[in-house]
Amino acid sequence: MATDATIEIYCPHCHWAPDGGAHWQCRCGHVWDTFETAGTCPQCRYRWRVTTFPTEPGGCGVTSPHIDWYHGLEALVEELVEAALHAPAAVCCPPHES
Repeated sequence: MATDATIEIYCPHCHWAPDGGAHWQCRCGHVWDTFETAGTCPQCRYRWRVTTFPTEPGGCGVTSPHIDWYHGLEALVEELVEAALHAPAAVCCPPHES
């Protein structure tokens, strides 16, 4: 099964991989590594749906959906769906009789 190790994070435009530095700033002013929190500011909890590659570490400055930075998710999703399709059906409550 795919793991976090098979998911790569890099800019979908220029392919720069984050170096773990605090290059992103939230609207609340907090600066952090957005990939440590999947785009959620640890200070104000705002969830960023887009990520702009900062030019300071040599980035391209392009803004793209945050999810587009995660590469390899397709294989993980396919494996999870396949596992779910082969899992035994959950047993629930007996039908309600009127």
